[in-house]
Amino acid sequence: MTANRTKAASRWLQLTAAIVGNALEWYDFSVFAYLAVIISKVFFPAEGEYTGLLLTLATFGVGFLMRPLGGIAIGAYADRRGRKSALQLIIGLMTASLLLMVFTPSYNSIGIAAPLLIVLARLMQGLATGGEFASATAYLVEAAPEGRKGYYGAWQMFGQGLSNLGGALTGLLLTSFFSEQQLLDGMWRIPFVIGLLIAPLGWWIRRHLEEPKESVEARANGEKVSLRAIFAKHPRAIAANLSLAICATTSVYIFFVYMPTFLTREFHIPMHDAFLAQAMGLFAFIVTVPVAGALSDGYGRKIVMLTSLLPYAVFIYPLFSRVHSATSPVNLVVIYTLLSICLGGFFGPFSTALGEQFPTTVRSSGLAICYNLAVMIFGGFAQFIVTWLIQSTGVTLAPVLYTLAGSVIGVIGCLLIVPTSKSRLSGPVLVGKTA
Repeated sequence: MTANRTKAASRWLQLTAAIVGNALEWYDFSVFAYLAVIISKVFFPAEGEYTGLLLTLATFGVGFLMRPLGGIAIGAYADRRGRKSALQLIIGLMTASLLLMVFTPSYNSIGIAAPLLIVLARLMQGLATGGEFASATAYLVEAAPEGRKGYYGAWQMFGQGLSNLGGALTGLLLTSFFSEQQLLDGMWRIPFVIGLLIAPLGWWIRRHLEEPKESVEARANGEKVSLRAIFAKHPRAIAANLSLAICATTSVYIFFVYMPTFLTREFHIPMHDAFLAQAMGLFAFIVTVPVAGALSDGYGRKIVMLTSLLPYAVFIYPLFSRVHSATSPVNLVVIYTLLSICLGGFFGPFSTALGEQFPTTVRSSGLAICYNLAVMIFGGFAQFIVTWLIQSTGVTLAPVLYTLAGSVIGVIGCLLIVPTSKSRLSGPVLVGKTA
């Protein structure tokens, strides 16, 4: 009985480590994006409203330039030194980035040094986040008991959804209790202070993790794999991972992260109402994710993901067209909630499906390469691109078309994934030169 309790406690610690660290990582990103309008006025006040917003979104995007580098470096580190060591390193980088966000003075105080320091914070955050998804996903997939990998992997995306919900609720509270001038005067820093206070807890939890047996055995072989070998031996896995990651990226960074800015600027919906609809949708999302992950253990990753993604692709454009023509808070909440449930069904098996395509020896590296390339290209500058498209073409629903295209690519990715046996997950080992 004692042994069973110890094992159960260990597994909850594993889940908590993934949820807390991952949620904190993405909370910082989401809050920065949600408060883009305010941050643009603090650090780019002399550039005008439109140009200042574009520069802020570009600052948000430059962090993504570091993600492939962080993904490759930290992914390789995780494959060679262990998942636990990589997860601790990521928390350290994240904390340093939050310190800069909290203590960097405004442009009016120190001039050009202010936006430069914010860019540095985004670069550090990008480096950390580049390794977060792959390392945490590999850890959860390898630590999960057999037959529950889908359920365990779902908590990775639950953490991301929780972080976005935390960011949306923070935005809702800030806009409820503070005026725009009070936010500009410094209240916008409150969400980053909260993140900074949580960071030591994340580091402490990850310090007490146990390395998954699967990872320990793979590293005990002492064999190393080159990046060239990963591309040569796993082309279908790479294609599937890239396609699914493109879909996930366009949905997260447009549908969830960019929507408050989009709805406020283009539909003239009060920011408070936009945050409320987003919070309701995100709540539905995080409830759906673990349920879908558990279902994928019984019915397969592919069928659960396709069943959820196809309705999202079919209905997102007509539903947002309705919001555009008949704007109301009730309409927005209902539509956001329905589409969020569809996305929750896709994201539930998402992490496990990606991780299962690679054997243990290259799992973190393979995941990091595919995920971060997709995020850098299609996510990091997505908000910048669609803001520019709206301004230059006059197509108000350009962001919706962008995420619709991503969902079509996601359907292709679902068709490419292959079910993998236990032997596939732990081998075969690929031998090559060090990366």
